[in-house]
Amino acid sequence: MAIKPKDNEAFYREVDDELRREQLTGYWQRYGKAIIAGIVLLLAAIAGFLWWQQHKLDVAGQQGERLIAAFDDVQGGKVKQAGPKLDSLAKEGSPGYRAAALLTKADLAIEANKQAEATAAFQAVADDTSVPQAYRDLALIRRIHLEYDTLPPAAVIQRLQGLAKPDSAWFGSAGEMVAVAHLRLNQRPAAARIFAALAKDENVPASLRSRAVQMAGSLGVDAIAEPADAK
Repeated sequence: MAIKPKDNEAFYREVDDELRREQLTGYWQRYGKAIIAGIVLLLAAIAGFLWWQQHKLDVAGQQGERLIAAFDDVQGGKVKQAGPKLDSLAKEGSPGYRAAALLTKADLAIEANKQAEATAAFQAVADDTSVPQAYRDLALIRRIHLEYDTLPPAAVIQRLQGLAKPDSAWFGSAGEMVAVAHLRLNQRPAAARIFAALAKDENVPASLRSRAVQMAGSLGVDAIAEPADAK
C-alpha cells in the first residue's frame, strides 16, 4: 500500500525530530558538565564582583569616617589625637583618602615649622600615580611654594611649566610663580607674557589678577582690558 504524500511528510518530520533529539542528547552528554561548570563559575564571578563592590563601599565609608574624625580633632586643637588616624589613612587608605591624609599632615607640619616633613608629604602625593591628577598637581604646587625661596628659578620653571598655561586649572598659582622665576633670571619678556595672560584670565582670583596687572605694567605691557562703553 503506497504512503500518501501527507503521510510521508509526517513520517519525515518524526524522523527529523528524532534525529534532533538524539543529537541534542549526545551533545548534552558530551558537553553538559562543562556547560554546568561554566554557569557555576559565571555565577560565582558575579557574586564575587558584587561582594567586592560592596566591600569597597564599606571600606570607603570607614575611611571617610576616620578622615572626618581626624579633621574634627584638628579643628578641636587635638592634633596628637588626629596623628594616628592620618597616619593609618596615609599608609592603608584608598588613593583619594591617602592623598587627603598626606596633604593634611603636610599642613600640620608647616604649622609646626617642620618643613622637611611637609615637603616629604607633598612629594609622596605628587609621586603617587594611583592618586587623582588634581591631588598630584596640588601637591606639586604646594611643595614648590614651600621651597620657592631656596629653589633655583630654572627648577621652578621646569617643574611648573606644564601647569603655568591658560588652559590649566592651576594657571593662577603656577603662572605667578613661573613669571617671578623668569624675572629672577632677568627674562622680562617671558615674565611679561605670563603676567599679561594672568591679568586677562577671568578664572584667576581677582587679587592675583590685580597683582598681574601691576607687574605687567611695570614690564611695559598694558594688561588692562577696558570695557567697550568706556572706550
